[in-house]
Amino acid sequence: MNQKRIKVRGVNFSKRESACLKDPEICFNKQASRNSNEGHANLMPKEGATTEGVLYEINDEDIEKLDRFEGYPNHYNKKIIKVILKNGEEEDAIVYIAQPDKIKVGLKPKEEYLNHLKEGKDLISEEYYNFLQSFETLEASNRSNIKNAE
Repeated sequence: MNQKRIKVRGVNFSKRESACLKDPEICFNKQASRNSNEGHANLMPKEGATTEGVLYEINDEDIEKLDRFEGYPNHYNKKIIKVILKNGEEEDAIVYIAQPDKIKVGLKPKEEYLNHLKEGKDLISEEYYNFLQSFETLEASNRSNIKNAE
């Protein structure tokens, strides 16, 4: 959801707006390639859940750039789903869903990674922002483990 990160990656967009999904929930169960304990974002089915996010309008050439950063097709698969815009209209959007062999229970995001999602604060509700803040990060978990060992 971090527009600065999108731009740094050389991905151009012509529009950026709020969107949400009904029934999947964000989780961090996609195993990072560099750290087997680190989780990256994924969407998992959960009835009644709402996932808020940012919808970018991106041309096909820039979607190919984004694919490389997202690890498509080895780490994530792409799926076209309907998202709900702030005005209530639905629009097709591409989302990245973790490949089944990359999913692992008990992972946590790094603070830096979670902060990229929280950069969408201008387009998500305060309630959803607080939900994102509620996730324990690897660093917080490590600090807790060190204190418990003392």
